[in-house]
Amino acid sequence: MPLDRFAQDLKAGVDELIAAGIAKGAEHVVTEVIKPTGEKGPRVLLEGHGDKQFVRMNSNSYLGMALREPVLKAEEAGAAKYGVGPGAVRFISGTYVPHIELEKKLAKFHGREACMITSAAYTSVMGVIATLATKETIIISDELNHNCIINAMKLSRPKGKKIYKHLDMAMLEEQIKACIGECDNLIVVSDGVFSMRGVYAPLDKICALAKKYNDQFPKDIVVMVDDSHGVGALGKNGGGTEELCGAEGVDILVATLGKALGVNGGYVVSKKEVIDFLREKSSFYIYTNPITPSEATAAIAALDLLDSDEGKKLLEHNAAMTQKFEKGLVDLGYETLSSPHPVTPLMIRDTERTTKCVNFLRENGILATGLNFPVVPKGDQSIRFQVCADHTPYDIEYVLGVLEKFKDA
Repeated sequence: MPLDRFAQDLKAGVDELIAAGIAKGAEHVVTEVIKPTGEKGPRVLLEGHGDKQFVRMNSNSYLGMALREPVLKAEEAGAAKYGVGPGAVRFISGTYVPHIELEKKLAKFHGREACMITSAAYTSVMGVIATLATKETIIISDELNHNCIINAMKLSRPKGKKIYKHLDMAMLEEQIKACIGECDNLIVVSDGVFSMRGVYAPLDKICALAKKYNDQFPKDIVVMVDDSHGVGALGKNGGGTEELCGAEGVDILVATLGKALGVNGGYVVSKKEVIDFLREKSSFYIYTNPITPSEATAAIAALDLLDSDEGKKLLEHNAAMTQKFEKGLVDLGYETLSSPHPVTPLMIRDTERTTKCVNFLRENGILATGLNFPVVPKGDQSIRFQVCADHTPYDIEYVLGVLEKFKDA
């Protein structure tokens, strides 16, 4: 069938996004990564831009693990030993020694009994919520939680769903109290770090509320956190938002191997009984291939590096560069949201000017992400800068210099 009318209808939808100035547009194609030289951190070359070098301020690789020699060598060795693909889903023939070793190390790193790695943190969240929510569960979620949590709630069929205002602990407590006698258990779910803003959830307060009212529910209040942007970016040891907050009581922690750890895939850590149940029941685990054995070996190397003296130095340097960049924005008269996290938003609050600034940055060899409605609420249009341990003082000063010029553009 030609699909002409169907395709035209889809094209019209894309055209509407373009006309409104909110289309994501063509993706940049990286043709080469240039390793650090002198006072400069890594640079990338893009298709269509010749030899022009770009500094990345739009990468989730907060510790630069993807370019570090121990991680590169580990993946090469893993591919040579096990091949480049897992061959099947894990319960058929796709579990390898590196998968098991990585799960043990992640569980230990987070102080949990067990771990289950998945193809992505997105599928981890989808699988956990859709699998654990029952007809006697009510889910309570922060209004700015990540898209994966929103879609997981849509997919699941709990007894009820409630949304509290962003970081509003008083409203969360009222919602918990309103659920007493209405269900067997609650799932209270939050991002650890809200990736569009770089601000973090007060997990200590969330856990305290869960503990306060837990006995009012026959099958407990379950606190679930997606800390994909927090692990390896926050906390003295890189333990993430719960380490930063000193939180005790996060029952299910989801995170990623694809941001600070620099590789690919996601994982869940929790009590052994929870992980055993998810392995048996989560469709997102059972029916999807795992990360490759070589990716698992690379992730082990990255985790070992994070959990070392060198890892502590990377965390300290990233924190120092984040502070330098945030202070520079404020000194230039820009609006930002203060946070220790390396996601540093430049609040522009206007779609047209956000697009103009992103283009100006690109013209000057800087890659940053413009966030417009509906990715962020109207009035919150911004540019998300992401500071990484690979950035040098020279890099930060260069970006700030370009932003100073933009103010007069």
